[in-house]
Amino acid sequence: MTRTRSAAMLPWRMSALVATYFLASLAHFAHNAEFIAFYPGMPAWITRETVYLAWLGVTSIGVVAFALLGFGATTAAYLSLGVYGALGLDGLAHYTLALCSEHTVLANVTIWAEAIAGFLLLVVSWSVVGRRMARRRDPTR
Repeated sequence: MTRTRSAAMLPWRMSALVATYFLASLAHFAHNAEFIAFYPGMPAWITRETVYLAWLGVTSIGVVAFALLGFGATTAAYLSLGVYGALGLDGLAHYTLALCSEHTVLANVTIWAEAIAGFLLLVVSWSVVGRRMARRRDPTR
């Protein structure tokens, strides 16, 4: 395997975590978009189309991370994956508009699945960056 090819790959566990967050995010945004009229407290300007556009915006951060991997900018890629995951915590803002009990069970499941997967992606990505930075400071590690 060449150096360029290996730099463009994530470990399988990290790939699985990114895929899990991607699917959880897609499920949550799709549920939002398709049932926007039933989400309690949602502003009128948020439409089906704006929800899908927002999802594309969030997902573009993950795409940037993979582009950075392709260019060999591994640390920047992991930082971007952390930001991508952190955006999943934004789904918890639903609870500023209405209580958990005012949402459907499926809405709550998609909100929490996205938030948990995003948080895990954030923590794991940034811990990888932390370890890389520590190794640079102390090459004996």
